[in-house]
Amino acid sequence: MVKSKSLNLFLIDGEPSCRIKCTMQNWTGVAYKIPRAMLDECKSGEGDIVKHLKQTGIYFLFGEDLDSGNMAVYVGQAVSRKNGDGLLCRLLEHKRNAKEKWIDWNEVVVFTTQNNSFGPTEISYLENKYTNMARQTGRYIVKNGNDPNVGNFTEEKESELLEYIDFSQIIMGVLGHKVFEPILNTSSVSKKNQSPVFYFKGKFDAKAMFTNEGFVVLKDSEISPMTRPSMHESCIKARELNKNKISQDFKLLDNILFTSPSAAAGFVGGSSLSGNVVWQTKDGKSPKDVDF
Repeated sequence: MVKSKSLNLFLIDGEPSCRIKCTMQNWTGVAYKIPRAMLDECKSGEGDIVKHLKQTGIYFLFGEDLDSGNMAVYVGQAVSRKNGDGLLCRLLEHKRNAKEKWIDWNEVVVFTTQNNSFGPTEISYLENKYTNMARQTGRYIVKNGNDPNVGNFTEEKESELLEYIDFSQIIMGVLGHKVFEPILNTSSVSKKNQSPVFYFKGKFDAKAMFTNEGFVVLKDSEISPMTRPSMHESCIKARELNKNKISQDFKLLDNILFTSPSAAAGFVGGSSLSGNVVWQTKDGKSPKDVDF
């Protein structure tokens, strides 16, 4: 059974495009989503954000990878210092120092606790787990170089931190970043509500399924090595954005999400195609025939 969750979103500046505080029932943590341009406004003033950003915690810098055009993330940690500096000081260093590894980020999501209970062991573990989770999901380009040190911890502490991660995954999605959510997450969908598999009609062995977000072409599907002039511009762009997920023999190395069956069909076939014509289930149903 999937359990319902209750979250509290507080618009600090009264607008959804500005700073947001997020807490959750039965969770000791607290999260903030902050536009890069508003970091200086977190130095002083009223509210919990000033206090919490002086603490130890984990942060995620989000933006666009200029080379590929894909979304990117950098995962980092900050330790509370004797002078009262912590997360905010580290984030301002990222903002102002042109020598930082990645400067093209535009917003940050911060995770800490209500009572500043994180120590070096906790944040080393969390930084390692979050970085590897983001890599495994494959939605964002991860800007971290080496894997962070996992640290030393007891099994009791690991159980506590894994519970923290479970809650923070939900909050991250609510705040607009699906960096921890697999493109095809069948574990959270009952078989009754799961999409059937669609097969590409043609010489390419490709498979696809519906999800709540769109239409996913599955890993190991074959795609056309050639493209025709009729291929839609969006499909051409999709080929470019996902070039790292296409092998030399034109098989997909990962699942790829599309907005519609036709967009997926054009990507696979290399030309302008109707998704309701070229995708069919084993019993002959097209995407328009499936209630999903």
